[in-house]
Amino acid sequence: MNYTEIKEKSLQELEGLLKEKKLELFSLRMKLKTMQLQDTSQIRKTRKDIARIKTAIAEKRRAG
Repeated sequence: MNYTEIKEKSLQELEGLLKEKKLELFSLRMKLKTMQLQDTSQIRKTRKDIARIKTAIAEKRRAG
């Protein structure tokens, strides 16, 4: 997910997306603990997506 894609979304869409990504991260961590996760790099990618979304939310709140 690119930052350019994220910043085009509305604040409400971003907050919904953030909630989805946090649930996804929780799910990935549970899979990791139960030895069901094959690709551990997904956790890192999801964390970076969350950071990008939080950055876009902060920018939108500052701007307007």
